[in-house]
Amino acid sequence: MARGIDHLVLAVRDLEKARGVYDRLGFTMTPKALHPFGTENSLVQLNGCFLELLGIADPDLFPELETGAFSFPRFNEAYLDKHEGMSMLVLDSNDAAADRTAFAAAGLQIYPQFEFGRDAKQPDGSTARVGFKLAFATDPHAPEAAYFTCQQLAPEFFWKPEFQQHDNTAKTATEVVMISETPNKHWKFFEGFVGTDEIQETETGLLIETSRGFVRIERPDGVAESWGTAIALADFPSPRFAAFVIGVSELEETRRCLEAGGFGFFELGDRLIVPASEANGTAIAFEAVGT
Repeated sequence: MARGIDHLVLAVRDLEKARGVYDRLGFTMTPKALHPFGTENSLVQLNGCFLELLGIADPDLFPELETGAFSFPRFNEAYLDKHEGMSMLVLDSNDAAADRTAFAAAGLQIYPQFEFGRDAKQPDGSTARVGFKLAFATDPHAPEAAYFTCQQLAPEFFWKPEFQQHDNTAKTATEVVMISETPNKHWKFFEGFVGTDEIQETETGLLIETSRGFVRIERPDGVAESWGTAIALADFPSPRFAAFVIGVSELEETRRCLEAGGFGFFELGDRLIVPASEANGTAIAFEAVGT
């Protein structure tokens, strides 16, 4: 079965300010948390997936870079030297070690498996330990994007219904969008990473269905048609992620949140779109998906 969207890593230069932006968008944010390797985050928990606002907390804690290893903090630090925005796409996993083996069999660039734990503040104010096993992969045709699968080791302490109630009625991430002048160059990578041979070629790129949400790899002309002026195409000289779509149960409640938050959003088709310039470098569309 194809893997599904687990979370999106959204690299930001000022985590506290970014939390304020997402609060005004109508999302409920989890408390800030620290990683043992020098980064910090705050999450938007959705139904089965989440958004991770990620900042650099202390570069002195970055581990020494080992030959052949992937450095999560160093990759995101390098990304932030050039951009803010969606730096990584993460898929779900029941067995990160098996994912790594499958990636190797598919001919993907793989790295040593990585495992870590961190403290997570619970809704009642207490603290619990959560843990993760990660299997990284990279696409040589998209050096400004990175990928991994995430296996939860203590999901009972991670997923909390109190964090999944949002004023904007957000339910799930339905789609992510990458801009690339040559979408077909990414075909083989996504076959192996998602675990599917059912990739569709569209007029302007590729559409990959995962078990939770879609990945679109679009040429700039397709992005301009679907996203209007929400994305500055000149900022994408090389392939990287540009936007994502959130499914909500009540689009009018979303509209109310965006108006109250002072966002310069616009309507295109059946979506409300917040420009990347107002959302820390990644455009966001909201669409109705029911309850």
